[in-house]
Amino acid sequence: KHVVVDAKAPLAAYLEAFDTEDDAGRARHLADHARQVRDHVGKLSAKQYWRQFDPSPDFVVMFLPDESYLRAAHEHDPALAEDAWRANVILASPSTLVALLRTVAATWQQETVAESAREVHALGRELYERIGKVGEHLAKLGRSLNGTVGAYNEAVGSLETRVLVSARKFAEL
Repeated sequence: KHVVVDAKAPLAAYLEAFDTEDDAGRARHLADHARQVRDHVGKLSAKQYWRQFDPSPDFVVMFLPDESYLRAAHEHDPALAEDAWRANVILASPSTLVALLRTVAATWQQETVAESAREVHALGRELYERIGKVGEHLAKLGRSLNGTVGAYNEAVGSLETRVLVSARKFAEL
């Protein structure tokens, strides 16, 4: 499995917002930051990472190195996260990235357990069928042995009651 994490998030406009003294300039830079984040989402989506890997990842994670970068982008573009999700891009700050990766790891672990259970089920089914076949062969062998033992007993009985009786008369004569 693969999780693609892109850590080249645009931060220039955000940093410029805090170098600006006036509130209007700061607001302009923060709006520009949100636009740059949205543009980067579009670039990541266009890369189509899900076509580059096998097995393919379901999404790409766009990592923003601080919660405030993500919060500022959301404040100026409330639809950003939903639009990113539709583009198969997940916006993640450090805390959400850790939570996301732990969730993915737990999901993969559960998938591995489920796959193992499916394999055990298939193997059990195959073993059951094979044991049934061996049982059929043993039953057939048992019937054959019963028939062989019966034929042997008949032959010994015939030998004792028919042949040896006559053979003993030779000894008397």
